[in-house]
Amino acid sequence: MNILIVDDAMFLRKILSDMLTRNGFHVIGQAVDGQDAIKKYQLLKPDLVTMDITMPNVNGLDALEIILASDPEAKIIMCSAMGRKDFQKLAQEKGAIDFITKPFNEKKIIETLNQYK
Repeated sequence: MNILIVDDAMFLRKILSDMLTRNGFHVIGQAVDGQDAIKKYQLLKPDLVTMDITMPNVNGLDALEIILASDPEAKIIMCSAMGRKDFQKLAQEKGAIDFITKPFNEKKIIETLNQYK
């Protein structure tokens, strides 16, 4: 499964990329904000996107909507330290297929992503 990782924190992209690679996923790209995510999604056509919510320029929720407008079949899992139920509900209302709360738990992430293979 080809994954695009979107997070403004380089160390979090690295941690997530290492986890996914170690568990057989193929990280085909990384984006630093929502604007970058939109461009890279169109270019790389990943099978799945992990997307942070709070980022500069274009936030994750807005990027989610823009990507889904251009590709309604896009699979996007939101990742955020803001594990509040209202953010989870809003992300799912906007079309996210799932929500992962930071800090990352490798077992939980792999179980979640395996559901969408």
